[in-house]
Amino acid sequence: MTVAIVDYGSGNLRSAAKAFERVAGERSVVVTSDPDTVAKADHIVLPGVGAFGDCRAGLYAVDGMVDAMEETVIKQGKPFLGICVGMQLMASLGIEFGEHKGLGWIKGVVKEINLTDPTLKIPHMGWNTLSLKPSGTAHPVTSDIEAEDHAYFVHSFACFPEDETHILAETNYSTPISAVIGRDNLIGTQFHPEKSQAVGLRLLENFLSWRP
Repeated sequence: MTVAIVDYGSGNLRSAAKAFERVAGERSVVVTSDPDTVAKADHIVLPGVGAFGDCRAGLYAVDGMVDAMEETVIKQGKPFLGICVGMQLMASLGIEFGEHKGLGWIKGVVKEINLTDPTLKIPHMGWNTLSLKPSGTAHPVTSDIEAEDHAYFVHSFACFPEDETHILAETNYSTPISAVIGRDNLIGTQFHPEKSQAVGLRLLENFLSWRP
């Protein structure tokens, strides 16, 4: 079995690969910009760091990659994990330095976090508590997240899905923020599992065992 981490010039690729290698067992972990490799993989991972529009442009600039992902993830239903901006790219639209269309896999908008607490700052950076929603309690990738489990966040924008059942877990930073979203064979984390120690590794291991 192969885990393909998509290389499109954005994301903590080495850190993500090392985290997956720790839980992969006999599975092969490949960082790749080759659409054919992604198409043949059993699990697909899309990391992302930076602005929504820049990440989108980088992904679409890799010839054939979006088509390969559409075929493998949407049509064939292979398990997909988006990390940080990789999660945000699943949305319909990103509003950051203009408006940019996302992949449209989960209907919703990515927009700036609206702080109501003047003592907090943007970006939302550091450890924060995860709280499961009912949809997350029922999901095999997130069901064992426990009360007071913390994950590591670095972001200024957040995803707001149209369908609240697509929110699997939230965190609170002056306002509720989608920490994990998903539907069908898709799941995404706003936090960085590769930086979230035991909680992150457990989630990655669950993802690799997932058979949606």
